Order: sequence, then C-alpha cells, then structure tokens
Amino acid sequence: MSTENTVRYSDKDLAEFKALLLDKIEKAEHDLELIKSAYMNDHNNGTDDTSPTFKAFEEGSETMSKEANSQLAIRQEKFIRDLKNAIIRIENKTYGVCRVTGKLINKERLKLVPHATLSIEAKNMQ
Repeated sequence: MSTENTVRYSDKDLAEFKALLLDKIEKAEHDLELIKSAYMNDHNNGTDDTSPTFKAFEEGSETMSKEANSQLAIRQEKFIRDLKNAIIRIENKTYGVCRVTGKLINKERLKLVPHATLSIEAKNMQ
C-alpha cells in the first residue's frame, strides 16, 4: 500500500486543531446560552403602563425579535454540532481532508473555519 495516497495532518497538528475547536465550542455554547436567556427574558420589557398603541407596536417587535433569536439559536446549535463533528474527525484522523478532492485542506483555512470539510478548490466547484 502506497503512503502517498493517505495524506493526513500530523498528531501534533491535530492536537492544535482540537484545542482550537474545543475553545470555539466553549465560546459557541456560551453564546448560545446568551441567545437563549435573551429569548427567555424578552417577554417583559417594562411597557405594561405605556399607551395601547405603543404596546401593540412593542408586541410586534417582540415577536420579530423572538423569531430572530430563534433563528440565531438554530444557527448556533448547527455551528456547535459542526464543531463537535470536527472533533470526531480529529479522533478518526480524517480531519482536514477535503471530502470532495481527498486533498488536505489548507491550514490557514482550517484556522479560520476549523469545521471546514471542503478545500477552497472544492468550495469553488459548488
């Protein structure tokens, strides 16, 4: 079996990426908690004693902000899932390998987007 075909990052590189990913997961989970607590605290903005017209407007914007918050939370949950999947790829030693070309994804790209599964080359083909 030729070793040329199995191009992988070294264990040292994988350990660095794992530390980066764990840090990002921690921050992302913290952000998700902030989004969720903002969502929970949204329902009382202290407008109970203001005019009915303002109250109706306030409820409309509250609904919009709840929808926006909910979308943010969904996106954040997907981001966390992608980061955790990257950890699994590190453990399987398949991390950093483009799922289309089979080539290594550029290190700089992985530092910016540590959960990337496509090389720039493959991304541009989409």
